[in-house]
Amino acid sequence: MRVETEYLQSLVRVVRGGSIAAAARAQRISAGTVALRLKTLEAEFGGPLVTRSGRTVVATELGARVVGEAQSLLRAVEDLRGLVTHDGMVGQMRLGVIASAATGLLAPMLDRFATAQPVARIMVQRGVSSVLYSAVLNDDLDAAIIVEPEFRIPKSCGWQRLAVEKLILLTAASLRVDDPHAALESQPLIRYSRSQWGGGIADDYLRRAGLEPRERYELDALDSIATLVSRGLGVALVPEWAGLNRSGLPVVRHRLPIDGFERRVGLVWSRSTIRARQVQSLAECAAAALFDLAG
Repeated sequence: MRVETEYLQSLVRVVRGGSIAAAARAQRISAGTVALRLKTLEAEFGGPLVTRSGRTVVATELGARVVGEAQSLLRAVEDLRGLVTHDGMVGQMRLGVIASAATGLLAPMLDRFATAQPVARIMVQRGVSSVLYSAVLNDDLDAAIIVEPEFRIPKSCGWQRLAVEKLILLTAASLRVDDPHAALESQPLIRYSRSQWGGGIADDYLRRAGLEPRERYELDALDSIATLVSRGLGVALVPEWAGLNRSGLPVVRHRLPIDGFERRVGLVWSRSTIRARQVQSLAECAAAALFDLAG
């Protein structure tokens, strides 16, 4: 079987855009040419690859399987071309970020990265640390900004710590707090989700302190937790993440009586990634952006 990569690109664009006309515009060819390419591919693969659903063109079951493999193939071809055209800045880097990094660190980091590596491209995927970590291990992502796991990271991956965030009590500005533990027992708790690696640290603190607060909400996003706290809906045990400094919310941070509880955030990457230089440059930009956010 001999299939041209341009034909596969047409198929992928048709399925993504839901239209032959949209694919034709993206590739700067005629709609007739795209339709002819699809017919050629269908002859090669032995069945229809797309069908109409109302006004939208969608993949058939066979087409969905072909598109899934084609995207990986096209990405590999793009990487090979990038080796000789972009001074080592190869293709599109796939980056995962946890929610708190997406709302606090991401924009200033990418701003610096765009200046340092103007030809590099990034696809950003937001998710929880455990999922993003697995995606890096499976080579579905080149790198991810995650909470440092408690277990040892395998040698197949690199790790660079970016920040150490102490656990704090977060309260509304209107709430007077003389004793953080007393506040945790008397006020409703907006819990940092235990499904998060960082949320497990807050849970460990409560057990260590012997506290059993009245739980009101449980959320997996620190910015949302801070918003609820600012409205006086409860208090929260959260890491002092960089984005909190720029949130502008009327909240107060209180140091906790028991020290040593902290969330460590860093960049994990696959050592097998062809985009190693991009990852290293991104790590430098992240560190510099975090320094500015802390100032």
